[in-house]
Amino acid sequence: MSLEDRAEELSSDLGVDKQEVKEDLENLVSYSVPMDEAVQSLRRKYGDGSGGGGGSSPTSKDVAEVTTESGNVTLTGRVLTIGKRSIRYQGEDQTIYEGELADATGMIDFTAWNDFGLSAGDSLQVGNAGVREWEGEPELNLGESTSVTFLDEAVDVPYDVGGDRTVRDLSPGDRGRNVEVTIVEVERRTIDGRDGETEILSGVLADETGRLPFTDWTATPTIENGGNVRVENAYVREYRGVPELNVSEFSTVEELDRDIEVGDAVVVESIFEAVAGGGVYDVQLSGNVIEVREGSGLIQRCPECNRVVQNGQCRSHGEVDPEDDMRVKAILDDGTATSTVVLDRELSERVYGGTLEDAKEQAREAMDQEVVADDIREEIVGPEFTVRGHLSVDEYGANLDASSFERVEDDPAERARAFLEEVDA
Repeated sequence: MSLEDRAEELSSDLGVDKQEVKEDLENLVSYSVPMDEAVQSLRRKYGDGSGGGGGSSPTSKDVAEVTTESGNVTLTGRVLTIGKRSIRYQGEDQTIYEGELADATGMIDFTAWNDFGLSAGDSLQVGNAGVREWEGEPELNLGESTSVTFLDEAVDVPYDVGGDRTVRDLSPGDRGRNVEVTIVEVERRTIDGRDGETEILSGVLADETGRLPFTDWTATPTIENGGNVRVENAYVREYRGVPELNVSEFSTVEELDRDIEVGDAVVVESIFEAVAGGGVYDVQLSGNVIEVREGSGLIQRCPECNRVVQNGQCRSHGEVDPEDDMRVKAILDDGTATSTVVLDRELSERVYGGTLEDAKEQAREAMDQEVVADDIREEIVGPEFTVRGHLSVDEYGANLDASSFERVEDDPAERARAFLEEVDA
């Protein structure tokens, strides 16, 4: 049954205007809500039709009371943040407004499909707002049937109002964020975008608290020029397991007249803490290498996609003329958790104690390329190392792409004595 037919059936059952039902159904489906679940959500929103065809009234709730099963609700709260961006919906561009609404009991994300004139700090009553589930949490949907009443008296909330954040504070899913950063790296690229070939900028930005990758979808000259900038109305999504700041056509970028100091890598107390917090773009971990995994030492890569190939076969490009390379995949353990540490060619050559050509020569003489990995195992398994790099976490575990890999030279026993003296003091 088509969406049009579902909307007509619901309209007849519930005694509600077909166009209104169709728009609500389209909104839910556009967010990947399964059709049957979307239909049930609208039945809860408008009532099940047993009351003679009238829709049910929205329920007034505190934010903390809203669940994914709440149907439609009325809330009184304060807008904490508001962001604006464009999405492609049914082949057409649509502007949406996203942010966070709070009261004294909690905070909830919202998406407005119409321009209600919202600004950060506004106190308001939202009537007949739909509730959908997004990544396991309830989210408000403000559409054609939603009413917004602005209040003269400010709603007190235990949260900061506004989108200003440090780099370390940014998380995937954030909208309407403002940052003051320095552009550490930037490059112009051409991609195949939704409107054909598109020029974008990508790179790394930083402040005193850390570094993050970014994508500027409009190739803003101020960003391409580098230096220190203030970016407003950016959003954050996850890219390769870490947060990435996105600058859109609705973002503003201004040059700053002050220098932004670039901080060191995020130093965490334990691998467990780092993994529990999700991906971190620039982090420093310490632990003992307990294993060098298979696939370390001499490897071959596809010249097209850089993937590791086996017997000259790439999973994406079939038979290829592979390029030789080196890498190390080591397991780092600090007693709280483990992470796979991946060393690139440069770091692999350093721990091996020779170049790629040296490693190939050794393998030829031994007629076994595993001798290279064996030498690396003898060198790094057991000792403690401090590793800096980009940490990503997924269902398969934690991976740290290392930018530095340094052996800890101090005496563990001496450190233990120093720690006990500090505790006793």
